[in-house]
Amino acid sequence: MVYSLLADGVVVVHGLFVLFVVLGGLAVFRWRRLARLHVPAAVWGAWIELSGGVCPLTHLELWLRRLAGEGGYHGGFIEHYLVPLVYPEGLTRGGQIALGLLVAALNLAVYGMILRYPRREKNGKIS
Repeated sequence: MVYSLLADGVVVVHGLFVLFVVLGGLAVFRWRRLARLHVPAAVWGAWIELSGGVCPLTHLELWLRRLAGEGGYHGGFIEHYLVPLVYPEGLTRGGQIALGLLVAALNLAVYGMILRYPRREKNGKIS
């Protein structure tokens, strides 16, 4: 029971991380220092998708599920939890590459806008 709850917790954290990777650049508009966390997260997320790798959080979840006596699954977090929502017929390698490129392009566009239009502080300095 405990291992199953821990595995579910990993799924929640993993899902929040994926959202942060995809949409975190938008939060950087408001909180510029957040870029220190978001840039490495976005690079990691794009790398995992483009390389065809599997995030360590997926391995942790599967290990906890096995300890709980539950069956694991094949593939990664995105294929198991998100693909059924987005791609009902399954994720191909080409689709995975497209997702990685989409994440990279979205974040590059956001950071390009941040660099092009720096925010002015109240005292007139540019941040």
